[in-house]
Amino acid sequence: MKIGLDILGGDYAPKATITGAIEAQKQLTGDQKIVLFGKTEETKQLIDQAGGNSSDFEYVEAPEVIAMGEHPTKAITQKPNSSIAKGFEYLKNKEIDSFASAGNTGAMLVGSMFSVKAIPGVLRPAIASIVPKLKSGFGLLLDVGANADCKPEMLNQFAMLGSLFAEHVFNVSNPKVGLLNIGEEEEKGNILTTSTYPLLKANNKINFIGNAEGRDLFSDHADVYVCDGFTGNVVLKLAESFYVVTLKKGFKDDFFDRFNYEQYGGSPILGVNAPVIIGHGISTPEAIKNMVLFSRDMIESKFIDSIRSIFN
Repeated sequence: MKIGLDILGGDYAPKATITGAIEAQKQLTGDQKIVLFGKTEETKQLIDQAGGNSSDFEYVEAPEVIAMGEHPTKAITQKPNSSIAKGFEYLKNKEIDSFASAGNTGAMLVGSMFSVKAIPGVLRPAIASIVPKLKSGFGLLLDVGANADCKPEMLNQFAMLGSLFAEHVFNVSNPKVGLLNIGEEEEKGNILTTSTYPLLKANNKINFIGNAEGRDLFSDHADVYVCDGFTGNVVLKLAESFYVVTLKKGFKDDFFDRFNYEQYGGSPILGVNAPVIIGHGISTPEAIKNMVLFSRDMIESKFIDSIRSIFN
C-alpha cells in the first residue's frame, strides 16, 4: 500500500505535514508506505530534525506549490511539477493507491476530475463530510461544496455514494439515507428537493427514510444526509464553528470535541476512481496524521470497487 501525501499543501506546511506524516507512519504496518510529494532534500532534512527517520518514507520531487488563491485549472496545467499535479500523475498511473492534500481545494477537485476521473456512470463526484452523532458514531453529509447547483439525478447518486461509503468504510449495516429539507412531509421543499424525493423513494439500492430537517443532523435519524453543495457547505461551516465557540466559552464537552476537524483529517471526494482526501487549509499535525490514516482505511475498504459494481 502506498499512501500519497502532499507535503507542501496547507497553511502550516511543510512542518505540520511532516510532523503529521511521522506520527502516521508509526501506526502503519511494514507493507504500508507514505509517499511524500514536495522538495525531497528539504523534506528529508526536516524529518530527521523532527526526530523521524527519513528512510521510513518514499519521495517524489515536486518543488512547485499551488497557492490557495490560484485558479485551479490553470495551476494544474501550468505547474506540472507542483506537489498536487505530481500527486495526481502518480495516482493516475497507479504508482500510489491514494492521494491527500491540505492545499488548494479547487485544484484537488480539478486534479481528481482530469486525472483519475469520475467512475463511469457517476454524473458528478461529491465531497463528503463526517458529522458526529449525539449518542455515538458518525453520520455523513454530502455534497458539501463540489457542486453548488445540482440536478435531482445528482442527489440521487450522492445518496448511493454516501450509502456505500457508510457501509464499507464506517461498517454501518443498511445505512439510512435522509434528504436534507425544510420539513418532514414529502411535498415540502424547493424544486430540487421535491423532484429528488421520488427518485430516492424509488431507488432500491438505498435505504431511504424520507426528509430530514437540520435538527436531525446530529441524531440517529439517518446515517447519510443528502443535499446540494451550496446547502451542505453552509451547514458544514456552521457545524465547524461549534467546536471553536465551545473553546472560546471555556465549555468542555465530549460531543462538541468531536466537531474538531483534526479528528477526521479531511473530506473524501466520492465518485472518482481512487481514494482522494481534501484536508483543511489550517491542518495541524494531528489532522495530517488522521488524514493519512483515513486514506489507509479507504484503501483497505475497497470502497471504490463497490461503487464500480453498482454504477457499471
